[in-house]
Order: sequence, then structure tokens, then C-alpha cells
Amino acid sequence: MDVRIRLIRPADNAQICRVIRSVLEEYGGKKEGTAYYDYDTEHLFEAYQGEREVYFVVEVDGKVVGGGGVKHLAGTDENIAEFQKFYILPEYRGLGLGKRLISRCIGFAHKAGYDSIYLETFENMHAAQGLYRKYGFRYLNHPLGGTGHTSCPVWMLLSLKDGK
Repeated sequence: MDVRIRLIRPADNAQICRVIRSVLEEYGGKKEGTAYYDYDTEHLFEAYQGEREVYFVVEVDGKVVGGGGVKHLAGTDENIAEFQKFYILPEYRGLGLGKRLISRCIGFAHKAGYDSIYLETFENMHAAQGLYRKYGFRYLNHPLGGTGHTSCPVWMLLSLKDGK
């Protein structure tokens, strides 16, 4: 199995959009207030071209099977990154791809100088939450910023500052 985690390219937009929507459907997330209907979901390459933002795709044997991105948390002036659109197709879970992807994203956020990383997810995404907790994410009792993802009731934060 040839696995690569690489920067998104324009030609990846349709494939990664299908991955994201497929996983969201799996977890009951085909509804307003989720990434399913975000404009960026169909235009991920274009959405991650700014400074201090990145989107990685996971490619297995030439097929895009997942991805995840980092950019400044919308709706705040604080130095917080948001972990965005982090999804892996079910048949590729349990192979360590999520761990490799989250490590790349955290590494990027750290290098980009963010103080912390925020994410939102669904209550029923237990395996994903377990992975996030292993990397030091902690639950919050309220959302941060203004993501527009009102249907995501689980909020987590990872401090990137030493000693916190």
C-alpha cells in the first residue's frame, strides 16, 4: 500500500468533497450547520491558499481517501487555529492514517505560530474524539469563534503553548 500525505491540488477538489460528504452522511451530518453544505467543501484547494493555512489530503495507491486542514478560527481575533474537514473513509480507518494526518496538522499549526487548535465534531464520532484526546485536545463547554457549524455540539481545544 502506497500512502502519501500531501498538500491539496486543484484536481483533488471533487475527490475530497466526495470523501467529506460520504463520511458526514455516515454520521448523520447531511444537514445545515455542518461542513456538508459549506461552500469551501467543493472548493478546498482555493479555500486554503492564505497565509498560515493548509489542507492535506491522504492518498492511498493514488486515490484520495481522506484529508484535514488548518486555518485561523473564523470570528475571533485570538491566535487560534481551527482543525477543519478532517475525515477518512471508513475502509481506511484503523491503519494509522488519522494519526499521521493529525500529526502533520498539529505540526503545521505549531510552525505557523498558533497558540492553540480548536475543533468541532459530532457526539457520535467517538473514535475521532478518542484520537483527538490522545493528542491532548480537551473538551470545552461552549463553542469558540464563528464557524457557522451550529449542528456540531462537541467542541475541543489543544494548547500549543509549552506547559499548558
